[in-house]
Amino acid sequence: MIISASRRTDIPALYSEWFINRLRKGEVLVPNPYNKKKISRIPLSPEIVDCIVFWTKNPEPLLRYLDEIEGMGYRFYFQMTITDYEEDMELNVPPIEEAIATFLLLSEKIGKNRIDWRFDPILLTDKYSLDYHEEKFEMMCGWLHEAANRCIISFVDLYREGRYPELEPEMMEKAAARLSRVAAKYGLPVYTCAEEIDLSRYGIKKGACIDKERIREVIGYKLDLKKDPGQRKECGCLESIDIGVYDTCVNGCRYCYATNSLKGAERRYERHDSQSPILTGNLKGDEVITDKRVRSNLDNQLSLFDLPEMSISF
Repeated sequence: MIISASRRTDIPALYSEWFINRLRKGEVLVPNPYNKKKISRIPLSPEIVDCIVFWTKNPEPLLRYLDEIEGMGYRFYFQMTITDYEEDMELNVPPIEEAIATFLLLSEKIGKNRIDWRFDPILLTDKYSLDYHEEKFEMMCGWLHEAANRCIISFVDLYREGRYPELEPEMMEKAAARLSRVAAKYGLPVYTCAEEIDLSRYGIKKGACIDKERIREVIGYKLDLKKDPGQRKECGCLESIDIGVYDTCVNGCRYCYATNSLKGAERRYERHDSQSPILTGNLKGDEVITDKRVRSNLDNQLSLFDLPEMSISF
């Protein structure tokens, strides 16, 4: 089983104490996104959890717990987003310089094979033009190219009543051409996330954030898992269980698909109890809790001789 923590909210930045408490207790309760009264109880034994994938814009609050998580026997890696937007677009996200410093620290601690740099989503406005993105992207590549194995990009999608229009294919290609030239100067491979457009002519491959080869490298064995049917058609990620909750992230990103209302998210954040088995608030007693049947997805057909050598140090 792969745990996603989380596409729905920024657990490392906002709920790190809650997360470590859930690992200590060995289980987590996750409400159904469409019916909050229906809750799944998910066991979190390291014998069952093959890998944890952290998604975050600020892993700093989780750093103090990484030794403990590693000591418990969990294996993990990070998807860390660092964009070039300012407070008008990302209200409560650390400044670029601070985010870069944290990325470098995390990469040094766990190894660059366990952290991806996400530069996404890319959107265009009068302020955030192609020239702007190219200049900032080059500055970031200069700092991050030796601390990451790859950069993952995507373009803004129109969710619900999105504030920002999707880019036309021509503009995607122009952006890809510029960013790929910059990344090539630093020897940094670029991949897309859940994009239909083919950018291979610019040296940009289609990627998967929960990637089978990356996970095999991190955990040391192959998993018997298929593409996640719950994600978009263009997404190449493996199946995972997300333990986050929508409308609980207070990063304040204006383009975010996971938060309908920042004020609503702030109210839920205020009700958060780090000792609770659920992410926000506490159980009221009228919920229907179902034990989710999960297991390790170790591919039993794998020979021991197929296991890659690993060198992970803390």
